Amino acid sequence: RTVEPLEYYRRFLKENCRPDGRELGEFRTTTVNIGKCLCSITTADGSALVKLGNTTVICGVKAELAAPAADSANKGYIVPNVELPSLCAERFRSGPPGEEAQAASQFIADVIENSQMIVKEDLCIANGKLAWVLYCDIICLDYDGNLLDASVFALLAALKNVQLPSVTINEETGLSEVNLKQKNPLIIRKHPVATSFAVFDDTLLIVDPTAEEEDLATGTVTIVTDEEGRLCSVHKPGGSPLTGAKLQDCITRAITRHKEVKKLIDKVIKSITPK
Repeated sequence: RTVEPLEYYRRFLKENCRPDGRELGEFRTTTVNIGKCLCSITTADGSALVKLGNTTVICGVKAELAAPAADSANKGYIVPNVELPSLCAERFRSGPPGEEAQAASQFIADVIENSQMIVKEDLCIANGKLAWVLYCDIICLDYDGNLLDASVFALLAALKNVQLPSVTINEETGLSEVNLKQKNPLIIRKHPVATSFAVFDDTLLIVDPTAEEEDLATGTVTIVTDEEGRLCSVHKPGGSPLTGAKLQDCITRAITRHKEVKKLIDKVIKSITPK
């Protein structure tokens, strides 16, 4: 495993399994905690913690009020940010965001935009005067591959947990008035879920790769789908090409995975919702 890691892996792949005992199409154990539970971030308006095997990601959403941009007077803002601190894995260094963190932040921004999970017009309170800004901070606590799946999952779960206070603008003073006693859930129009694959020797596909598998793979691909089976995003940062048939196989598996993740989120939300 240390001297010839790829050959070591190939021995397992020939038997249609992996060193950790999983089959090629098997995901690691997935868990999610939402809101004021184990992952409580007291200052956040919504929070969630997601574990994919050893990969652990926490997401906190903070809502603030701001004036809309002049060219989009009827829209609010969503600002995603992915952090990979040096504590989560040896490969990351402290300091400004590295290339992988920046790429992950851009990927999350694209997913939000392409899936239309939140329509920015829904965040507008008063046209040209006031809108919500959602700061979505995604922090990796423990890195063992497949950051994108865990990040999209944590973001969706945290946004489902957000409750925004009622805000009105006083016509006499022109100032905003916030009613903290009256809160409404965020309007989430779509539920995107990411499913990542590693490509081995240009032909073999494995789902939910660990950090070691990502390093040995000849390429990776992430498919994002919504609850209607609609394709929201295909993220393929270089590496070996995929045939149309292989890509279709990935999309089919991603649709199945979406149902599992959505079922898990719904189950957890139901358990924390007051009777």
